[in-house]
Amino acid sequence: MKNIFAVGLLLVFASITLYGQAAPVVGVTDPTSLFTDKDPVLHQNKQAAMHIVIDLLGYGHWSEADKWLTDRYIQDNPGFASGRETVMRAFGAAAGRPIPADPKDWSTKIVAVTTQGNDIVCVASVSTRPDPRNPGQTYTTTHFDMWRTAA
Repeated sequence: MKNIFAVGLLLVFASITLYGQAAPVVGVTDPTSLFTDKDPVLHQNKQAAMHIVIDLLGYGHWSEADKWLTDRYIQDNPGFASGRETVMRAFGAAAGRPIPADPKDWSTKIVAVTTQGNDIVCVASVSTRPDPRNPGQTYTTTHFDMWRTAA
């Protein structure tokens, strides 16, 4: 009987770990440090990715999109055509909001920034989603955006 109880208790604890979030995903304390690099090309590409994530996507400064996106911008979302002007029209209708001076106050919480070669930058950020098992509650996971910055 003790063995059956022990196995049952073990299964309960295992299912809590399997179906419960152990710890929420959080952003790093200093996200700007992830967007720097000793290599000047990688530094430039990481800086462009930072401005796309924060200035454009995070705070809606689409009037400045020409600083970070070229006319040859390729959109991977099948709901939008490629090209900077298309993206600016789709997202740029609303006025931009002020960008907080302290990166700790950015609404987009950055988890990681990685590169592949000199032209691929991937930015992972916190994403809060509705918990399908617990209506009215949420859980955190990561979301990522990736850019190829080749000329």
